[in-house]
Amino acid sequence: MIKHTISVLVNDQPGVLQRVSGLFGRRGYNIESITVGPSEEMGLSRMVIVTLGDHKTVEQVSKQLYKLIDVIKVVDLSAGAMVARELALIKVNAEPVKRPEILGVIETFRASVVDISPTAMIVQVVGNSDKIDAMVQLLEPYGIRELTRTGVSAMTRG
Repeated sequence: MIKHTISVLVNDQPGVLQRVSGLFGRRGYNIESITVGPSEEMGLSRMVIVTLGDHKTVEQVSKQLYKLIDVIKVVDLSAGAMVARELALIKVNAEPVKRPEILGVIETFRASVVDISPTAMIVQVVGNSDKIDAMVQLLEPYGIRELTRTGVSAMTRG
């Protein structure tokens, strides 16, 4: 199974997200992540969907997506060179004696502290999914209290 990142340009209408995600569910395809936001054109939104499957599966999904009325364009971004980023906020236990160690990890990943309290700090990290996974793994020994991640945002290079 290969991870595919698909960009779907859709009309900005109520229910479009439900119809697109429902298409995946009905066909038994899992959505690993999905992000939706305004696009460069007024009245259109861009969905970036990450899913697992072979090339034939993604081709089939693309054909099915085009059958939906509000879908304008479908592009498999992973078919070429692309830039993909994800954001994570991680609330980690941070007693004063452990903070220098934690700050060392944060600095290594070019992350930043966005909030701090007497016993915890919230770290923001931006990068590809592997970078975020690695940072989470290194922060786990300190005690992660809470973790939230966006889905992948991506576009083709050039």
